[in-house]
Amino acid sequence: MPRVVIFDEPGDPEVLRIVEEPIADPGPNEVRIRIEAFAVNRLDQMARSGASPRPIRLPHARLGIEGTGMIDAIGPQVEGIAVRDAVMIAALPDADVRGSYAEYTVVPATAVVPRPAGSSVIDAAALWVSYSTAYGALVEKAGMRPGDSVLITAASSSVGLAAIQIANQIGAVPIAVTSHSAKRDALLAAGAVAVIAAEEENVVTAARRHTGGTGVDIILDSVMGPGLAELATAAKFGGTLITVGWLDPRPASFPSNALTIHRYMSFEHTLDPVVVRRIAAFLGAGLRFGALKPTVDTVFTFEDVVEAHRHLEKGQQVGKIVVTV
Repeated sequence: MPRVVIFDEPGDPEVLRIVEEPIADPGPNEVRIRIEAFAVNRLDQMARSGASPRPIRLPHARLGIEGTGMIDAIGPQVEGIAVRDAVMIAALPDADVRGSYAEYTVVPATAVVPRPAGSSVIDAAALWVSYSTAYGALVEKAGMRPGDSVLITAASSSVGLAAIQIANQIGAVPIAVTSHSAKRDALLAAGAVAVIAAEEENVVTAARRHTGGTGVDIILDSVMGPGLAELATAAKFGGTLITVGWLDPRPASFPSNALTIHRYMSFEHTLDPVVVRRIAAFLGAGLRFGALKPTVDTVFTFEDVVEAHRHLEKGQQVGKIVVTV
């Protein structure tokens, strides 16, 4: 029987185990996907460890909010999708039931988009969550325009690297922030116009120096925590702060200065089919012309999914962790 990764209680990576279970048939408006690869995301770690902002249905909970594979079966009332179509999973808010850490999964037909022509399985697995989050936050929410300066925290994360590329595709100016100077060259190679290493210099002072003293137009923050209010002073008067993550679990100190502030969750847009079409079109164009290229840190096999989670928890990766099935 096909295999699936489950966990019965929250905890360290070792709570994950591979079991066999029957293949489910797709119901009305659903499709079954034979998964070829999936990415390991921070939300997966949070769900597994008990820190998820959403309730997790235990025991026998699944993981995986994105992946890529081939359509294996279609249910009644599904149109525009055929068996053997190559697709990506675009939105799985109920990953504890339908998660992509499996050889097969059944999802709503609205949760898949065509895999971009020419994309490898590895790239496709690493694409959707990071790039849709960065695009949704910067373009749909913050209204990023050519010439805007964009300060990107946790820039070596998959979302940060996607944001650098998307800013360049738009014609904006990405300024990367990283904790460690050792990542400077990789971030410059990824397209950052400048890199600020927090271990070496004050982020706000450096950001203002790189913008001629005016401050940045947009701050894209994946960290939050008590340093958020100080970080916000790197923005110009009337600028935009948009948060997309919470790498620092401590309470955030929201700024009181004149900023437009957005707390962005990607499901805000990835559950909207109109916006999903825009995202898919934007990513497809970027991939065709070489402006976008997923950064993959490490590839693990399905049997090594526990090790993939251990690697994520080390926090040393640059880009995405992918598991092949």
